[in-house]
Amino acid sequence: MVVPRPVRTDQSDASPFVLGDAARISVAGPGADAVARLLAEALAVGFGHEPHIVDEPPAYGDIAIVIAPGEGPHEDGSDSAEGYTLEVAAEGVRIGAATPAGAFWGVQTLRQLLPAAQEGQLIAVDAQRIHDHPRYAYRGAMLDVARHFFTPPEVRRFIDAIALLKVNRLHLHLTDDQGWRLHIESWPELSRIGGSTGSDGSRGGFYTQQEYRELVRYAAGRHITVVPEIDMPGHTNAALASYPELNPDGIAPARYTGSEVGFSTLQTGDPTTERFVRDVVREVAALTPGPYLHIGGDECLSTPEADFVAFANHAAAEVARNGKTPIGWHELGKADALPAGTIGQYWDFTTPRDRAAERALTFARGGGALILSPSDAAYLDIVYEDGDPIGQDWTGSPTTLARSFGWDPARVVPGVGDAHILGVEAPLWTETVATIEQVEDMVLPRLAAIAEIGWSTAPADTEPVEAARDLPDFVERVARLSEHWDAAGTHYRAVPEVPWPQRVDS
Repeated sequence: MVVPRPVRTDQSDASPFVLGDAARISVAGPGADAVARLLAEALAVGFGHEPHIVDEPPAYGDIAIVIAPGEGPHEDGSDSAEGYTLEVAAEGVRIGAATPAGAFWGVQTLRQLLPAAQEGQLIAVDAQRIHDHPRYAYRGAMLDVARHFFTPPEVRRFIDAIALLKVNRLHLHLTDDQGWRLHIESWPELSRIGGSTGSDGSRGGFYTQQEYRELVRYAAGRHITVVPEIDMPGHTNAALASYPELNPDGIAPARYTGSEVGFSTLQTGDPTTERFVRDVVREVAALTPGPYLHIGGDECLSTPEADFVAFANHAAAEVARNGKTPIGWHELGKADALPAGTIGQYWDFTTPRDRAAERALTFARGGGALILSPSDAAYLDIVYEDGDPIGQDWTGSPTTLARSFGWDPARVVPGVGDAHILGVEAPLWTETVATIEQVEDMVLPRLAAIAEIGWSTAPADTEPVEAARDLPDFVERVARLSEHWDAAGTHYRAVPEVPWPQRVDS
């Protein structure tokens, strides 16, 4: 009863494991201690008992975390950087992995197998053996902090929620027309002026560089890589309002709190703009140890195409010069001299429209890869049903849990299969989403569907997606997962497809 569904689970009729007060966490191998500390903290919150962590062989009733070469391999014998095995028996639990990341994902599975905390409840797990590894290396969630600002504690709360689902990338949309959310030392007015507003006149705000570093470290401790996005040359009104010299006429526009797109653009081919891009990319790259830096590139309706191409080539080259792999929305595929290996993020529909597929193919042909985020299935800001007060409906129909679950990344862009797909991502745009509770309501349970698509085994080529995706089984597992959300105080939308259990507080 785990989300995402493991590659293989072998159940046993043997006696279950019972988590007793004397249970310890035995660790072996580099990085096992850090993973064990996170498990101990979770058990302390859930059950009021924090097991001791010991660097010695496990005794009866202990949980063992073992990190060593050869642990957690694929079924074909090859190593998996994020794979793990989880063995549950009356004698104890053993998590084996080749890396700390694999062990951490094994811990998330164990957390879901344990019952949600209830006073006086027997804490038992059925005997079984799980053999698991992800389909894709990149399994992301995007949080738009530019339209509505979310504080560092709120972002950490979001990180904790996505970690349980084995999501390993947090894409932070840091800049847009409505707000600039990261302080840049060489251009300080970006945060002072550009960070002072938000959508619908909401609170402004920005992250100091130290706050951003701490978020990056917090995510990394949970094996989640932060992917920062500085959207350009469009979606830049907050920057233009901060610095008059970025505007062709030298006049800063008014700050913007609406929701229209496509009206703003940096002036291209300008020395001041080039210095701006160089400085911002340099500082963001220095703050971000992960391999990626996202430069946006979407909905640049006010940028002439030739100017857009020149700008995209230049901005992507700056990212590469700073040691990062550029990522851009699939419109960046118009560019004709992107650095080799540039990654495209596809956001059009599950059936591509206009030239979206052509743009996406550019990245595969350039030695890069694609991240799949089809907006009619993976965008988490789209309403669940007609008439919802929060969310958007520009895709033409609501995104139900079934719709989020019923697609496959390798069947979206013709000619692009798993060999050219880095992974999947579920974005949440926040024009209408103002609080962290609303964020969680929009994200959960639909992110569980995207997480399963990114982790679990691909459907056979000859098998219809609907048959392979087994929605009845999935919603049963989501229902079990909701008990853990309730125990953690995490909000979610009680969609009708799921047979939700009776809530304790109802």
